Amino acid sequence: MDSNDRSLTLPANFTHQVRIEALLPADSPRLNGVDEEHVRRLADIYGSLPPVLVHRTTMRVVDGMHRVAAASSMGLSSVEVQYFDGADEEAFLRSVTANIAHGLPLSVTDRKAAAERILRARPELSDRSVASYTGLDAKTVAAIRPRSTADSPRSNIRIGADGRVHPLDRTAERLRAAELMTKRPDLPLRAIVQETGLSLGTAHDVRRRLLRGEAPVPQGRQPATGPRPRAPEAVPDPPIPPAPPRATTEPSGSNRSRGSLETLRRLAGDPSLRHSDSGRQFLRWLHTHFVVDEAWRQQADAIPAHCTDTVAELALQCSHAWKRFAEDLGRRRLTDSTPAPFPQTASGSRPAA
Repeated sequence: MDSNDRSLTLPANFTHQVRIEALLPADSPRLNGVDEEHVRRLADIYGSLPPVLVHRTTMRVVDGMHRVAAASSMGLSSVEVQYFDGADEEAFLRSVTANIAHGLPLSVTDRKAAAERILRARPELSDRSVASYTGLDAKTVAAIRPRSTADSPRSNIRIGADGRVHPLDRTAERLRAAELMTKRPDLPLRAIVQETGLSLGTAHDVRRRLLRGEAPVPQGRQPATGPRPRAPEAVPDPPIPPAPPRATTEPSGSNRSRGSLETLRRLAGDPSLRHSDSGRQFLRWLHTHFVVDEAWRQQADAIPAHCTDTVAELALQCSHAWKRFAEDLGRRRLTDSTPAPFPQTASGSRPAA
């Protein structure tokens, strides 16, 4: 079909015969332009070549400049084309993708230059997404990004290769999760995930950080601009469910854990500990070394059979250390609770009250 009418709505794979003089040169990712030797190779097999891809709104070649040059070298006045509908930026992405998939491969230098240009135009694209367009690996794209986006406003999102939007900075969501965990300790993690948009793993991380007395946002992930959230001066109450009713029989592992966590929370609320540097340091240390049944059960499956004896020995050594700690505290309690003797007067009698 010999037609320059681009207003018709036709199937995507429909082809047209378009005069070569009506086409504009490609916005090519090739830094060295058309390769004459490749043009001669294509002229020998021209009849088997696919149509040239052309941007419908601009009539600029998207993919196929070597085919157009081969047709010209054979004295042809028109070429078979398929139209591409999309924005200019999308046309360039399509051009890069097509040139790494077939024909004369793009050099590494070409692909790096293409990645740099894509990042300047679309800084929100993830490293993996740009890598999929250019045929580079994501680490190479990550190394290119700083010099491509230095003058661009920092974006808080990345669009992945799957097309989904992924926020880079989750500070606000982490702070919201920490607020919910503190105000509503009985709220399940999945409800917090629904409320904040965090992943379940990130919500777990926030909870663990609060239990250790740390800020809910890791230091390395805090935003470069704006105020940084600080760890509270006092250790926050661990976000745990309320203590279960006192049982008359031996409590289950879950009840023992909840009871221990409730005891820990009450201890963390003691003003004599919360309002002194040494007390806060002790509470942070205690949060780090505190273990409940659910915690060790989650780790037990990771221990290979040949390591069980070694890990069991370490656990026993730790338990002995905690026992000695408890015994020392018990001796200190007895010593501190013994009333000090009243001072004697010179005559050996107690002073008057």
